[in-house]
Amino acid sequence: MFKANSKSIAMILILLFTMVLSACSSGGTSSTGEASKPETGSSTGEKSAESKAASTELASSKSLSGTLKVQLIGDFAFENKTDAVTGKTAKGVKVLKEEFEKRYPNAKVEFVLMGWDNYNEKTQTMLQSGAADVYQVPGIATFAEQGLLEPLQPYIEKDKFDLGIYLNGQVDGWRAMGPKDQKPEIYSLPFIGDARLIVYDKQLFDEWGVEHLSESPTIDEIMQKAAKMTGKNPKTGAQNYGLTFNGNDAADTVMNINEAMGGQWGTGFLWKDMKLEFDSETMTKAAEWLKEAKKYAPEGVLVNQGSENFYKDNNNVAIHLRSAPGFINSLETFGTQDRYQAALLFKHPKQAMGGMFAGSPFAIGTTSKNKELAWEWLKFSGSEFFQEYMWKEQRSQSMPVIKAAADWDSVKATPQMDIILKQMSQLWAPRYPYRSGQPRYILSENVERILLGEASAAEAMKKAQEEATKWLEGQK
Repeated sequence: MFKANSKSIAMILILLFTMVLSACSSGGTSSTGEASKPETGSSTGEKSAESKAASTELASSKSLSGTLKVQLIGDFAFENKTDAVTGKTAKGVKVLKEEFEKRYPNAKVEFVLMGWDNYNEKTQTMLQSGAADVYQVPGIATFAEQGLLEPLQPYIEKDKFDLGIYLNGQVDGWRAMGPKDQKPEIYSLPFIGDARLIVYDKQLFDEWGVEHLSESPTIDEIMQKAAKMTGKNPKTGAQNYGLTFNGNDAADTVMNINEAMGGQWGTGFLWKDMKLEFDSETMTKAAEWLKEAKKYAPEGVLVNQGSENFYKDNNNVAIHLRSAPGFINSLETFGTQDRYQAALLFKHPKQAMGGMFAGSPFAIGTTSKNKELAWEWLKFSGSEFFQEYMWKEQRSQSMPVIKAAADWDSVKATPQMDIILKQMSQLWAPRYPYRSGQPRYILSENVERILLGEASAAEAMKKAQEEATKWLEGQK
């Protein structure tokens, strides 16, 4: 039998005490005596890395300081304001200022708010003088070409910023070319989403006994059904019209019809490289199509008259070819959500895109005095906080541009939003660059001449091509 002496007993006690301490430190039990819960899929090294990343991000946000000047164009207000029609109060952009300054405690945000009148000219002046850091640039092509905007690819790569958060096409739609670029590059990130949709009155369709539009109607389907619903309503006896469209953007309607026929606006991006296809066979046929369709529209369609009651209960027009997404607000105001339905614009049979890309992106001016902080604002504009603010408080002028919006309860509860987000994901990208200059107005003028009967489609489109090409040559 082993007889322990005092020394051996002491050694055993020390070993036992060391084992108990080791078990406690390994996480077997907590200081409260309760079993601690291991983090599934996370090692001590991983947690340490996460902590370091969080500390680095916090340190980075604190290290960025200074005043950030942000230009905004549209119906924005700093303080809360009440809509005169709906009576609803919308929170001002001070909400964005407060949140950004909370995230970046050493930064101060100042807004430069302006309306849409002469916005391109005003933005040009601001960019040249360095009046702001961040700019809203729907007319991005012109500014990028002049070298007035900061290229964003280096920032994206440095931060490994995930562009996949945005709806398909939203980043590509705003690509532009700087003076040294060989192809369109990223000079901005989207923050305002927009689109146009085909919207129709289901009640009128039912009263005429016409099958509702398909989700992605063809131009033949539209023409045939519009013709059937023009005349005296068989149920009410009221005069009905098959369709309407916005007279002031009839040229964009023609371009979309052109896409449905397999055509496109042209090629190139910079003025010096651009080749227009305004007088193509499909473009001419598209103009003739719209002129034919005009027979089924109210007489004052070119000056936006005759369809003032669209979205209301006393509506007399079956189809609207180009409705802005804000129509969902009108339906809510008039309580007609169940009566109207949206459908997708026409799209190119091979490219699977169609319709003018619209909305607004944010860009950083090359004259910005605080580019790093400006980049943080651009990323902030794609956050759920920023996008939910735009959705809830600025819905009359903005649709969400991020994929996460599809999962918001407020979006799911809004009829038509699934179609709107789908349409925003298939707009023509990059956007028509000719719309940033005189060719836009030349095309519009000649489409109007066709619709007024002042010139044949072939004559007017030939003239549009010649005038626009001459203008382009003057830019080289």
